[in-house]
Amino acid sequence: MKNNIKLGMILLLIAALAGLSLGAVHSITAEPIAKANASAKQNAMIEILPKAAEFKDQEIELNDKILEVNAGYKDGEIIGYAIKVSPKGYSGAVEIMVGVYTDGTIGGIKILSHSETPGLGANAPKPKFSGQFVNKSTSEGLEVVKGSASADNQVEAITGATITSRAVVNGVNDAVEFYNSNLKGE
Repeated sequence: MKNNIKLGMILLLIAALAGLSLGAVHSITAEPIAKANASAKQNAMIEILPKAAEFKDQEIELNDKILEVNAGYKDGEIIGYAIKVSPKGYSGAVEIMVGVYTDGTIGGIKILSHSETPGLGANAPKPKFSGQFVNKSTSEGLEVVKGSASADNQVEAITGATITSRAVVNGVNDAVEFYNSNLKGE
């Protein structure tokens, strides 16, 4: 019995030290992580809406598919929106920032995070796939095709990663639908 109490006290001491250490590491790293995330977000918005000079968070009612909306400004006027979505891919959520210009075109997309299969779905951020969205129209929904895309609203799927391709296209369509329903004409 005495031995069990001694072992319990040692375990309690180890757990307390580990907890304090984790707390200290968290307090030290929280600010740099927040700054890195803000910088990554800013860089993504610049990449997908390169004509914009500055970005501001929009206070707008979001739906279950839209995570965040930022307006892109040039000379004091809104020229587009950076809309963050997170559709479900093959291995989990695919977080995407979609740039939509007020002239009705997609400025581009930036895949912020994913857990897709290496060598397959993980190829979604590469320009060969993600570059297909630049200058697509917001007037009709996009669709995934296997093989060559022949119509303006088609996106060529990543070979072997149709689920990821569909997830990205669905996320872009969700962002475009939100833009057309809530932001167009503002």
